[in-house]
Amino acid sequence: MGRTAGRSPQDTRRALLDAAADAVRARGIHASLDDIARFAGVSKGGLIYHFASKDELIAELARDQLAAFQASIDAALDPSDTAPGRLTRAYLRAAVAPADDATVRASLSLITQLMTVPAVAELARADAERLAAALAADGLPAEVLALVVAAADGMSTAPLWGAPTHTPAHRRLAERLLHLTRNPHLWELLTP
Repeated sequence: MGRTAGRSPQDTRRALLDAAADAVRARGIHASLDDIARFAGVSKGGLIYHFASKDELIAELARDQLAAFQASIDAALDPSDTAPGRLTRAYLRAAVAPADDATVRASLSLITQLMTVPAVAELARADAERLAAALAADGLPAEVLALVVAAADGMSTAPLWGAPTHTPAHRRLAERLLHLTRNPHLWELLTP
């Protein structure tokens, strides 16, 4: 097959990561390098030129997924927002961002498959610790932060179970959670 004319090494690498994601979603974590090369439209040798092993490719795919979520958080940061909870609000916006439910299910399916690989689980754990530390330093009370993050995480995984996520109730909940991050003293009114 060889390299497609006009495709840069970066384009080929991107195509291989996308193909690996498609192959893992279609065939599970045990998709072969041959499967991935076919999905990418390159030879197995071309794949190995970019990724020396399947383990290296899977780890890079996981890093790519983690980086994509971090990029969505970064994109959701409001440059005019300097108040405590700024990062938490961006996290909430990124986690519940409108996307079609099929895309969300595909992403969750891929992540679920990847997390069965111990090295990927370790990468994800380290990334989760990094993000948790950044959120903890965001200036919100721990209970408010825990509630907002748990709600965002739950709302973002609803499509995995077939639940719709872009309902008026979900939008209201996201708005109320954002309001709570701007007014964390409201949490104290709810506690006995």
